[in-house]
Amino acid sequence: MSRHIRKKLGEKDKAKDVKGTLRRLWDYLSNRKGILYLVILMVIISSGAALLGPFLVGKAIDEYIVTKNTSGLLELIIALIVVYIFHSLSVWFQNFWMIGVAQDTVYRLRRDLFHQLHLLSIPFFDKRKHGELMSRVTNDIDNVSNTLNSSFIQIIASILTLVGTVSIMLWLSPLLTLITLTIVPLMVLGMKWITKRTGRLFKEYQQNIGELNGYIEETISGHSIIKTFSREETAMKDFDGKNRRLRTSAYWADTYSGFIPKLMNVLNNLSFAIIAGVGGIFVLNDMITIGVIVIFAEYSRQFTRPLNELANQYNTMLSAIAGAERVFQILDEEEEAKDEKHAVEIDEIRGEVDFQNVSFSYGKEAQTLVDVSFSITPGETVALVGPTGAGKTTITNLLTRFYEHDKGMVLIDHQDIRSIKRNSLRQQMGFVLQDSFLFQETILENIRYGRLDASDEEVIEAAKLANAHSFIEKMPEGYATLLRQDGSGISQGQKQLLSIARAILSNPSILILDEATSSIDTITELKIQEALKRLMEGRTSIVVAHRLNTILQADQILVLDGGEIIESGTHEQLLEKQGFYHGLYQSQLKASS
Repeated sequence: MSRHIRKKLGEKDKAKDVKGTLRRLWDYLSNRKGILYLVILMVIISSGAALLGPFLVGKAIDEYIVTKNTSGLLELIIALIVVYIFHSLSVWFQNFWMIGVAQDTVYRLRRDLFHQLHLLSIPFFDKRKHGELMSRVTNDIDNVSNTLNSSFIQIIASILTLVGTVSIMLWLSPLLTLITLTIVPLMVLGMKWITKRTGRLFKEYQQNIGELNGYIEETISGHSIIKTFSREETAMKDFDGKNRRLRTSAYWADTYSGFIPKLMNVLNNLSFAIIAGVGGIFVLNDMITIGVIVIFAEYSRQFTRPLNELANQYNTMLSAIAGAERVFQILDEEEEAKDEKHAVEIDEIRGEVDFQNVSFSYGKEAQTLVDVSFSITPGETVALVGPTGAGKTTITNLLTRFYEHDKGMVLIDHQDIRSIKRNSLRQQMGFVLQDSFLFQETILENIRYGRLDASDEEVIEAAKLANAHSFIEKMPEGYATLLRQDGSGISQGQKQLLSIARAILSNPSILILDEATSSIDTITELKIQEALKRLMEGRTSIVVAHRLNTILQADQILVLDGGEIIESGTHEQLLEKQGFYHGLYQSQLKASS
């Protein structure tokens, strides 16, 4: 691999805290300490049995086969059978129990991660691809699961086998042991050369998987846009680039890690040749017996095999640690700010809204809102209009506390929203957005999402008020019809009617509408407008409007540009001013004519 490629693969992300990650994984594992101790006990028994078998074979050669002692050989064969039965049973139990421990660990890890995702703020999700986050919940945790299932046992067994093998070899023949161990420096140097390169490659491999999953999720979600703009070739080209990077990192990670068994096989054969040659000389000089050579030959394989397993598990562990680090990164993300100590619950509000000299910016970017001030009386409908990026949606994000304003005050019923608990505040609000979201559930449960304790009768009544009942009744199973993911299979207008029904059922005091009738046919738009009129009646309503003909009856229209309110008034008042709003309205009239 060229230096350029090595640098490219290694420069992105290295393991930051391997010890810390392992310690945190142990915290999850230690929840099942009792079972873990039983697993370790079974590993000790199986490792001891594995060491005892070759020793008994060597003893059989020296004491029974050479001396032709048939009865003693028969007894030893029975002993061997018992040993290997114990070995098999202990291996079965350790695997059975370890699978339970591993699955319980990843269950709790996945649960904590999913729980954490619901505690994070909206800005966190705005900055990340959803597919990449999904990769952490699935691929990364699966990596941890697979490693716990296999590596934990193998690492302990390998260490015990190494220690036991060397101890017995030293007891049988210290000189032959030292000669046999001359291959260890070669193993260490080879392993060091390989593992130095595989660590960063497996880290890169995990990251590339996340990026590719994120891109796949994005393109599948936006497939209609890709088709509309005929960008299939561009999408495939971008995918090929990410797929090629994944292939490159996987190729070199697997290539380098693949050197390990090859190296071990060579050294294993070298060790066997050393034992056969030197041991033969020792036998001729009556320094050791033939049985000892047999024991050494088998132990030399048992010596290199655990080294081989440790090397292989090292790479697997690196991959799992890389995945665990990515999971813990999410778990360590700062949650949505806690409610202030003095924050209170609110049961009911009138819906009076006041923005007083509110300023806000997304990160270090230029200010999105600059000293914005306005008031909304209870039950009033206020429309926010202006060009893209003027700050319309930002106002609703600040009111819901999805984002926190930098300066000024936001009040509801003369109460600072920061003195109200977030959940309590948001429960007073209903949303009908431009892109309505429906779950892969029945129509009944999608509407009931607005108020989970609502009865079926209340859900149906909400659907009737939203003008959705008639089309629902025509569905194959009515309200029990199961919708596909994100409501695919029904029209955009029908999605909006279900979203309105959901909002009606939630019975909010403040209603936020974000161009709820965009991209809807005329007949459906009339139904939606009628449903919205019912929904908005008696409620404070904030309408983010792009099509000005939908807000002609608004009690107040706020015109934003560059993060500032430059005009305000009713539709007629703003037209009389012959200002910015008048220009917007005239341009839309011309565009529609």
